[in-house]
Amino acid sequence: MVSIVIGLVILAALVSLFVNTSGSNRELARANSLIENGRLAIELLEGDVVHTGFWGAYMPNFDDQTLAGVPIDAPTAVPSPCLAYSTPWTVQEKLNYIHVPIQVYDSDAFCSTVVLNKQADTDVLVVRHAELCEAGVGDCEADTAGKLYFQSSRCPTDTIRYKFGTDDDTTFDLNQMDCSTATEKRRFVSNIYYIRDYAVTAGDGIPTLMRSTFDLDSAGTTLAHQPAVAVVEGIEGFRVELGVDNRSEAYAGQPTGTPVDYGAEVNWLDPDTRTTATNRGDGAPDGAYIACTTADPCSLGELMNVTAVKLYVLVRSREASRGYKDTKTYQLGSTTMGPFNDGFKRHVYVSTLRLPNVAGRRQTP
Repeated sequence: MVSIVIGLVILAALVSLFVNTSGSNRELARANSLIENGRLAIELLEGDVVHTGFWGAYMPNFDDQTLAGVPIDAPTAVPSPCLAYSTPWTVQEKLNYIHVPIQVYDSDAFCSTVVLNKQADTDVLVVRHAELCEAGVGDCEADTAGKLYFQSSRCPTDTIRYKFGTDDDTTFDLNQMDCSTATEKRRFVSNIYYIRDYAVTAGDGIPTLMRSTFDLDSAGTTLAHQPAVAVVEGIEGFRVELGVDNRSEAYAGQPTGTPVDYGAEVNWLDPDTRTTATNRGDGAPDGAYIACTTADPCSLGELMNVTAVKLYVLVRSREASRGYKDTKTYQLGSTTMGPFNDGFKRHVYVSTLRLPNVAGRRQTP
């Protein structure tokens, strides 16, 4: 009897140890998953956003500080991110897409056929640039008939600075500086990021980062933003703020700088040294970062002068932790989320990115 009692006590201790260890392992797995998902989401967004406005060797007139005369290629309207290429875009529409490479919304109204089941109180981010590699070279996607491509010229005698279209409506014949070797042809990249309120099945309650890419449809006939695919699960909050370079470098007599003005040629503070352009910005955001909302949407003047971006990502564990209650609040820029008062653990990731392809063009020695 004594031996049986002692055995039962030891067995009970081992069972308790096993249960506690299993619980600790599950919590550790949840924590690791939360951290990995958050890092993956922020790194994925960073990797795309930092290339915003990359168009090979092409530089807009309004950012070309060596250009004499008034810029002729400034965008005239905020582009529609979900406009299909069922018919070739007009020259001005193409300019608008090239020169407004980043857009932010807080609703799905601008593209309700692509942004589906959006998580409440989250942003939608649109990023545009040329593919980083040359079509069909190395590991880059093959040059595919019917897809949208961008080619820029480096030849001083080329009368056209860029080609933007498909093989059906554009002949890609621009050249390198030797004016005989063709420049690289790059696929047009447009990605829409948003948070869906479920992962696999509607109602499963696992918020998920989604991405829609601009590409040919499955039939190979229509160029448009395709149905979004799940990228990272457990992403519950997403906010984006933009740093706008709308004033030039401060100088004596103008301690806050002067406004950007694309309706005039470059005005140099000192035409001999050309170190300060007084009407083209300086590459650095001016004032506080701004949020684009339905009540106060970002204007064309703001979007074409974005030189920095702040990303806020709130990641949530996929499973609730027993005995835990989340009573904290989370600050995503000007937005406060929580307390959620549930059993899910959360963490905020924040990243501030300079857009070198836009900001770098505005800097002077």
